Amino acid sequence: MAISMENVLGKLEGPMVDKSYGADKLQPRVLKEIGQALVVIFQEPPSSKNKKTAHRWKLIAAMKPFPGPPAHWLYGHAHEFSQDGTDLDKTVVWSQKYPYGHQVWFGPFTAYLAVYHPDYAKALLASSEPKDDVAYRFMLPWIGDGLLINSGQKWYRHRRLLTPGFHYDILKSYVQEIAESTKIMLDKWELLSTKEQSVELYHHISLMTLDSILKCAFSFHSNCQLERGNNSYIQAVYELGFLASERFKTFQHHYDLIYYLTPNGIRFRRACNLAHEHTDKVIHQRKEALKDEKELERIKEKKHRDFLDILLCSRDENGIGLSDEDLRAEVDTFMFEGHDTTASGISWLLYCLAQHPEHQQKCRQEIQELLGGQEKFQWEFLSNMPYTTMCLKESLRLYPPLPGVSRKLSKPLIFPDGKQVPAGCLVALSIYSLHRNPNFWDDPEKFNPLRFTPENSENRHHHSYMPFSVGPRNCIGQHFAMNEMKVAAALILNRFELEVDEINLPIKTPQIVLRSKNGIHLKIKKLEK
Repeated sequence: MAISMENVLGKLEGPMVDKSYGADKLQPRVLKEIGQALVVIFQEPPSSKNKKTAHRWKLIAAMKPFPGPPAHWLYGHAHEFSQDGTDLDKTVVWSQKYPYGHQVWFGPFTAYLAVYHPDYAKALLASSEPKDDVAYRFMLPWIGDGLLINSGQKWYRHRRLLTPGFHYDILKSYVQEIAESTKIMLDKWELLSTKEQSVELYHHISLMTLDSILKCAFSFHSNCQLERGNNSYIQAVYELGFLASERFKTFQHHYDLIYYLTPNGIRFRRACNLAHEHTDKVIHQRKEALKDEKELERIKEKKHRDFLDILLCSRDENGIGLSDEDLRAEVDTFMFEGHDTTASGISWLLYCLAQHPEHQQKCRQEIQELLGGQEKFQWEFLSNMPYTTMCLKESLRLYPPLPGVSRKLSKPLIFPDGKQVPAGCLVALSIYSLHRNPNFWDDPEKFNPLRFTPENSENRHHHSYMPFSVGPRNCIGQHFAMNEMKVAAALILNRFELEVDEINLPIKTPQIVLRSKNGIHLKIKKLEK
């Protein structure tokens, strides 16, 4: 039987279908792209032996207990996400209509259960289920099969191997390195603060956090903050994050053969090469340093080694170290995660404080009392800045650096209300929407640091707030990140006053981390001494 477009639209079942995108509204180019996929999608399930068809109908059955917003007949919900600053707001609206979770489709063959409720989050994150094999797969050519993506015994082995790199004593030694990197950035800001216009801070902060992670975790001094022009690694990370997100939303680009022939696929490969050149340089320099017997002995005698030295010196029970592939994957992973997430966290914190000068001033008073007129930041200060810490936690609630996480189920998942999802399904937790759940947060859009006083936090659902995720696969570097954000915030507020640029407000966009499409523009004014 010939399949016409109107016949297809009338026949579609499964996810709730928005049929407003009829054949008359499709361009010829789009119709040509659809091709054979239509036949695959709409064959009757009982008679079809096509694997794609069987997979689609299996997904429809799995998602049936979780109705969701109307989906386009071919693109699913992918067309709902246009990166115009409203994508995350749309998920919040959906979370209020479907407070526990609902199905989300990206094309005809990829469906997620999107969850928003703390009870569902607790059930999902209680185990060490692997990351999903769709969205995270697009990052593999970039960061490899490192701790962020790998699973099973490999993940367990690497997690156990790397945990000592974030020991209390190691983190304590990093404070001065972070402070030094922050001061370099602030000296640059002094030259910019003499101008009337606002300054785009996200890029400056990204360079500072890259400088910090290179010094702290990799014993690498790059002078990246003082280089002229744009840093090639930072630019590559921006590009890779954007392209991976775009690829996820374009279902025909899920196929490698198609994607790497497109302009975006070519850009992605080029950016990967740039990022890998940077990490290879860091690894090579440290390997060369360790050829010096005195340096090697010094490292072996240290009670706690830094991240890269752990990787280079580790041996299994057979005396075999990490392969070059595994080594670069972990370095690529932590080079990216160790600077980009903290850059996001610091940038959005400064934006929140610029929006609320009364909270900014309270933080400044607290910090200036600690510093006592100096800029030397001590480890002990970190536990003696409660108001600044509450402001940081509140900014992480409103603008979590990782707006969501997702898993692929290796076994059925049963939620507390009795609903369940079979093995093989993809489940995505929107941390951004979870943090705005009105059942757990009064006036959730308001910036209110007092939510995090001990008395206000005491009876809160433990899974209603998780900027670094929770469970076995939580962020291994979360204490490093919190420390870095506190040090940077303290030194910034001690030297500058921040003001919002009303004509250049940020446009939030969820890529791998939460960014602003147009950067974070603030007016900075040097404080009088």
